[in-house]
Amino acid sequence: MHAASRLRVCPNDQSGISITEFGLIAPVFMMLMMGVLDLGHTLYMQSVVQGALQKAARDASLESGTQDSVFQTTKTAFTAQVQRLANNATVAVNRTSFRDYVKAATPAREPYTDTNGNSTCDAGEPYEDNNGSGSWDVDNGVANSQGGAKDTVIYSASVTYPRLFPYVRVVGLPGTVTVNASAALVNQPYGDQAAVTVRNCT
Repeated sequence: MHAASRLRVCPNDQSGISITEFGLIAPVFMMLMMGVLDLGHTLYMQSVVQGALQKAARDASLESGTQDSVFQTTKTAFTAQVQRLANNATVAVNRTSFRDYVKAATPAREPYTDTNGNSTCDAGEPYEDNNGSGSWDVDNGVANSQGGAKDTVIYSASVTYPRLFPYVRVVGLPGTVTVNASAALVNQPYGDQAAVTVRNCT
């Protein structure tokens, strides 16, 4: 076939169009699918972490939860449940106890009577030692403590794990995902709540 004849045939030759279109569309489609699956996995992980933390908080709100060994067992169970979805996840669980919901919602300084009007607890002014530290504190919560009967405890968890599809980093996303959860529960009334100690600022 002469060259001129071949040129006349080329405009009508559609062989190879499908593979060309597939080559152009497939990378974009695959990236989109990986992004959707990665997002779905993250949302599912968020739900699992929140649910597992709620269960851990309920278990710790019992009287036995005041024992550190019980909290460690509960924390281990929480970590195991999370790592079923991401076995190489880094898990951190913390808790802070407060006397009631109001103080937990607004963790502020311990209440005091400002008799000299200088907005500082000093000169023998009385204050409520809510966290039992023996001194006036800006934060009235007790870190790493389950508190006592009827106290409010805020639990927080942070889970960091590699992305389901690390290739999504080519679009600027980080290689790891961090999921946070929190829960606030009141310890069961297994006894009388500890009385507030009133002290004086120095």
